[in-house]
Amino acid sequence: MPSKLAAATVLWVVALILPGAAAGQEPAAWEPELHFHTFSIAAIDPATGESGVAVTTRVACVGNGVPWVRAGVGAVATQSWTRVEYGPELLEMLAEGIGAEEALARAVAADSQAARRQVGVIGVDGASSAFTGNAALPWAGHRSGRNYVTQGNILTGPEVLDAVASAFENSEGGARHLADRLIEALAAGQQAGGDARKGRAQSAAVIVADPRPGRSRRPDGVTVNVNVCEHPTPVAELRRIYDNISQTLGYRTLQQHRGADVWQLKLVLHALGYYRPEAEQLERDRGSFVFDQEIVDGVDAFREAHGLSTPALGTPPGLVDEETVARLWAVLEEAGEAREVRERLKELTAVRR
Repeated sequence: MPSKLAAATVLWVVALILPGAAAGQEPAAWEPELHFHTFSIAAIDPATGESGVAVTTRVACVGNGVPWVRAGVGAVATQSWTRVEYGPELLEMLAEGIGAEEALARAVAADSQAARRQVGVIGVDGASSAFTGNAALPWAGHRSGRNYVTQGNILTGPEVLDAVASAFENSEGGARHLADRLIEALAAGQQAGGDARKGRAQSAAVIVADPRPGRSRRPDGVTVNVNVCEHPTPVAELRRIYDNISQTLGYRTLQQHRGADVWQLKLVLHALGYYRPEAEQLERDRGSFVFDQEIVDGVDAFREAHGLSTPALGTPPGLVDEETVARLWAVLEEAGEAREVRERLKELTAVRR
C-alpha cells in the first residue's frame, strides 16, 4: 500500500500534467468564462515612457486577468466578458507598429463575441482606442483623453469615468509616478460610485512597466505590480501597499518613542550589563524615558549575544518585540536578577485613578 508521501507526490505530478488539475491556483469563484465587470484606466507617461493599468471590480483577483503592459510598447485593459488574449495580441500589434485604433479594430473584428467585450488600449506614443460592446451590462462606456483611456461596465453611472478622467488629468505635470496617479484616479472613480454591485468580494490591481535602463530588475521592465486579490476596501488597500513599498512620507507615523517602558528597558538591560554597565545604579533624569541611540545599541548588543536577529541581517536597529521582551525576562531569571528588577519596576507600572 503506497505511503501518504507517495500518494501526495503522485497527486502533485498529476496536477502538473493533467489540464485543469491545478485549477485551485485561481479563485474558486472564477467561472469557465471570465467575467470582469469593472472599471479601469490604461495610461502612459510620455516623460518617462512608462505604461500602466489600474483596475478594480467585485470579482476576486482582477489583476490576474484585466491589466496587461509591455515596457516601451503600451497598455491594455480587457474586461466585461473578458477575453484575456486581447492583452498580448494588442500589445504585439502595437510593438509591430500598428496604431492603437487599427489594432483594436482588427482584434474586435476577429472576435465573434465582441458585443460582450470591453477593451481599452494605449500605445506609448499616447494614441489610444477603446471599445464597449452593445451587450456589455449597463451602465457601460468609455472615454479617452491626453495619455489615457478609461472604461467601465456595471457602474453606477457615467460619473465614475468622469471622476477617473478628471483625477488623472489634474495630476499631469505634478511630478508624480504613473502608478501613484493611476491609483488616485481609480480611487476617484470608486468615490464617485464605482461598481454598482454590492455584497461581493472586491479586488484591485495596478501594474506599470518602465523601459528605461536600470529602472526594473525584471527583464520585462515591470516596476510596479500590486494585486489585491480580495479585500473589503481594495482600492484603499492598493494605496496603502503602494505607499508602504515606495516608503512615501506619511505612510507611517514618525516619532521618537518616550515613556516608562523605555526606562524599564534601560533598567533591565543595565541589570544584564548591556546598558551603562559602568554605573553601579541608574539614576532617573529627563532623558531616562527617551529611546535614544545609546539604548538602541544596548538592545542590539543583547540581541546579538542571545542569538536574536540583528541589523546585520536586516532587522531594524533597536527592535524590541514580544520575543525580545520574553528573552530579556528569561535571561534575568537565569541570572537570578528577575525578582529584584521586578521590585524596582513595580512602582513604575502601577495604575492609578
